[in-house]
Amino acid sequence: MAQFQLPKNSRYTEGKSWPKPANSNHVQEFRIYRWNPDDGAKPKIDTYYVDRDDCGPMVLDALIWIKNNVDPTLTFRRSCREGICGSCAMNIMGENTLACTLGIDDCKADSVKIYPLPHTPVLKDLVPDLTTFFAQHASIEPWLKTETPQPEKEWRQTPEERSKLDGLYECILCACCSTSCPSYWWNGERFLGPAALLQAYRWLIDSRDEGTGERLDNLHDPFRLYRCHTIMNCANTCPKGLNPAKAIAEIKKMMVARTI
Repeated sequence: MAQFQLPKNSRYTEGKSWPKPANSNHVQEFRIYRWNPDDGAKPKIDTYYVDRDDCGPMVLDALIWIKNNVDPTLTFRRSCREGICGSCAMNIMGENTLACTLGIDDCKADSVKIYPLPHTPVLKDLVPDLTTFFAQHASIEPWLKTETPQPEKEWRQTPEERSKLDGLYECILCACCSTSCPSYWWNGERFLGPAALLQAYRWLIDSRDEGTGERLDNLHDPFRLYRCHTIMNCANTCPKGLNPAKAIAEIKKMMVARTI
């Protein structure tokens, strides 16, 4: 693979190239986005070299290795390391994914390139500001709404009714889908985005929920729902294999059905 070169008009600058590990014959190069809001400097791309014989197999393992052994100032989010919490979502080799579930070998590159999630404000290095993203999720009211008296034990649901939630409840709110969506890039303040709408559909079709009309009224807006143009980036990039575009299409069908 040809050596990556920053374009002449890039808003990034070439940063520091850290030395290769001594006495290592199995080295992987990483080019990582760096930006510190406190130093007033332009974003840069630093180059690191990881000793693969001393590092785990995943990209997150490499980031932790760099932080522990080379540069303690490197900043990123991580928690579960099992593809459950969504904390380590970032753009790796041009695709939004989870660093903890992507193998270094799967990148198939001489130099692994890592950036924060695109089109989000950056707090520092690989940490995006997801304040708006989580506020949009909260706006769809992701909890059970009922009007009937609460049962003594639980709200009952048949296996068939429960199966309708498969492919929806597994969302871990990593923001990979929303930050890969061009409609969300340009209308992020008003379009709810794939993740929030996937969650909205999860509650719309829950047999125990009694707030369907209120939920649809909340989504009936030229921007909140209808900015989706079925580009399918969301489904292609979801690390859990979910299909937010299909969920959004189903919500649109529900909108039409209630007007007939």
